[in-house]
Amino acid sequence: MNRTELLELVIKASIEAGEKILKVYEEPIAVTTKSDDSPLTQADLQSNEVITNYLEKTPFPILSEEGKEMPYSERSNWTTNWIVDPLDGTKEFIKKNGEFTTNIALVTDGLPVLGVIYAPVLDELYFAEESFGTYKCSGKSFNGQLGDLLQKAHKLPLDQSSKKIKVVASRSHLSEETQTFIDELSQQHNDVETVSKGSSLKFCIVAEGSAQFYPRFAPTMEWDTAAGQAIVEMSGGTVIDHET
Repeated sequence: MNRTELLELVIKASIEAGEKILKVYEEPIAVTTKSDDSPLTQADLQSNEVITNYLEKTPFPILSEEGKEMPYSERSNWTTNWIVDPLDGTKEFIKKNGEFTTNIALVTDGLPVLGVIYAPVLDELYFAEESFGTYKCSGKSFNGQLGDLLQKAHKLPLDQSSKKIKVVASRSHLSEETQTFIDELSQQHNDVETVSKGSSLKFCIVAEGSAQFYPRFAPTMEWDTAAGQAIVEMSGGTVIDHET
C-alpha cells in the first residue's frame, strides 16, 4: 500500500469507528475503571475493534491504548507502526459534551508521518501526511477517494487575523504547571486568552491557527499525542518536550 491508500484506509476506519461510538453515545453509558483508574466504556472497545480490523490489513504492527499490551523491549525494534487511541477524551464522552476523538497515526523511526483525528459528534475530520500538509473537512464528505476529499477540505492553518494570544488547555486536566505557564505568558503579552477544549481537539485548534499554544505538563502516552503531532507539525507548527 502507498501512503494515499493508507490514508484512505485510516480515514474510513476513523469514520466507521465514529459511527460505532455515536451509537453508544446515544444510550445510557456504562463505565468501568481500568487499572490506572482511567474510565473505560463499550465505545472505547468497539472503536478499537473497528480500527484494528482495518489496520490489520496493512503490514505494520499496532500499538493501541485498548489493544494488547506491548512491552517496550518488543516495540522498540519496530521501524514503522500504527499508534491508536480509539476514543480520546473518554471523560468528555461520559459528560456528553461532544469533545472526543479517534486518533490514528503512522509512525516511522519514532516520528509521525501520517495522522488522522476524527470528532464524531462535531463531524470534524483532520488528516495530515508529510508530503501535502494538514487538512480539515466534514467526515460525511469522504467518499473513499482522497483526491476528491482534498478538493472539499480546507488546508491548515486557516487565515487568522486576530492578534490575541490564545492558549488551549484541557477541560479535565488543567494542572498547576499549566496555570503557571499561562500566567507567565500573560506577563509577556498584554492580551492572552485561555480556551478550554477536550481530547486531541487541542492539537487541532493549534493546527488551525485558532490558538498559538497547547501546554501539557501532566503525564501523557504515545496514543495521546502521535496523531496530534502529525496534525500540528504538518500544518507548520511544532511539538516539543518542554524539558529539552
